[in-house]
Amino acid sequence: MRKILFLCSQNKLRSPTAETIFSETPGIEVDSAGLNNGAVVLLSDEQIEWADVILVMEKIHRDRLNRKFGHCLAGKRIAVLNIPDDYEYMDEDLIPLLRSRCQPYFP
Repeated sequence: MRKILFLCSQNKLRSPTAETIFSETPGIEVDSAGLNNGAVVLLSDEQIEWADVILVMEKIHRDRLNRKFGHCLAGKRIAVLNIPDDYEYMDEDLIPLLRSRCQPYFP
């Protein structure tokens, strides 16, 4: 079972959408969090340790992840999906974009 962690800024729109749409996908477990203070679910060391793959929405998230959590990223696969903060939760345009961009990271 591959464990995939989705990250965005506030864990309100993009990463929870990804968690929701992939939650029933065979062969993977998913979780999501935000990197900014005040995020609905603020990223923890434990979530990083749990994850096999970390998918961030933008390059700025990868940079912030490295700055704040570099101490626990050794051996972690991190990929940038290049999905801007232009969508609402479960946006009809966001869902196919997530499906397309995330497919290479699923077993």
